[in-house]
Amino acid sequence: MHFEALGLAPYLLDSIKKLDYKSPTPVQEMAIPVILKGKDVLGLAPTGSGKTVAYALPILQNLQGKTKTKNRHINVLVLVPTRELASQVEVVFRAFAQNLPFPLKTMAVYGGVSINPQMIAMQHVNVLVATPGRLLELAESNAMRFEDLSTLVLDEADKMLNLGFKKEMDRIFALLPRQRQNLLFSATLSPEVQAVESILLKDPTLLQVEAPKDTVELIKQTGYYLKAEQKGPLLRHLIESNDWQQVLVFTSSVYQADLVADKLVKHNINAKAIHSKKSQGSRSDSLANFIAGNLRVLVATDLLSRGIDIAFLPHVVNYELPRSPKDFIHRIGRTGRAENPGDAITFVTEEDNHHFKVIQKKMKRWVDMIDADTLDFN
Repeated sequence: MHFEALGLAPYLLDSIKKLDYKSPTPVQEMAIPVILKGKDVLGLAPTGSGKTVAYALPILQNLQGKTKTKNRHINVLVLVPTRELASQVEVVFRAFAQNLPFPLKTMAVYGGVSINPQMIAMQHVNVLVATPGRLLELAESNAMRFEDLSTLVLDEADKMLNLGFKKEMDRIFALLPRQRQNLLFSATLSPEVQAVESILLKDPTLLQVEAPKDTVELIKQTGYYLKAEQKGPLLRHLIESNDWQQVLVFTSSVYQADLVADKLVKHNINAKAIHSKKSQGSRSDSLANFIAGNLRVLVATDLLSRGIDIAFLPHVVNYELPRSPKDFIHRIGRTGRAENPGDAITFVTEEDNHHFKVIQKKMKRWVDMIDADTLDFN
């Protein structure tokens, strides 16, 4: 199928062509015609399936004739769980808005930076992409009004709920007009997501996209049985002996992320930690340098397991296991994308063994294991 068959306006088709999008993904094929009709949507789609474009294109088209509202009266609100995803989604809207035949201003707002410049910049914003906490701060300061809101999007809804945004989201819903289109996108349909869906969506169209079956197959997985004190030396050995130049390492805590990054730097391996305690400037710089290939190792908490688009990431290391098997799949899904093979390495201590067996069972794939004691890396 081609984008021309989805009912999109010529000015959007021109932007699609200029941005070199060849053909719609399955979620885009399903979502675009439904959203154009103004219907509520519950979209279940994995990370990397193209859902941002799936809702951005029809939202932009539906805004024609609606954007000349009073100053600070926004038309579209997109709620996301992280600062990085807010910036990423806003860039998508801005890219496709280049050829619109009507005025439109987009903006991303999030915590970790001064609120005053954001308050000033809120003038004449039509599409606002926000994290829940900062949105409430701006709303309490009367930085924007919601009377003319036509569309609400919850992107990565399961992640927002996992991060404890339920109370903030309920407060935001109470501020919004009842007559609006609601679009809820999530990688999973957890009980928490179902609860939000039941109060938010009106007769929604369910769109479900399964992860491509060959996604995990593209990923070469290897596990290492080891003691906790062997993790640092083994990580350094793997990076140096294999000459890995771009490695994403996942830890389970902010403290551990900083510790791992510091130890790598002490051994002359260029590394940075990225997590919720870092300033937004630090997070943005580290991620940009990593994507550009100027930073060899990025050590992260599960903040980055979803929502960040790195076209080709060759190596992911699970320094520590996540609590959820689904989070494990999201982590390793950072590699093996766009038909590019990748390596996922997992460190498994004796205490982790049972949990890792549960993860493998859920993943429906058994990982080849190596006993670290058989290697010479200390």
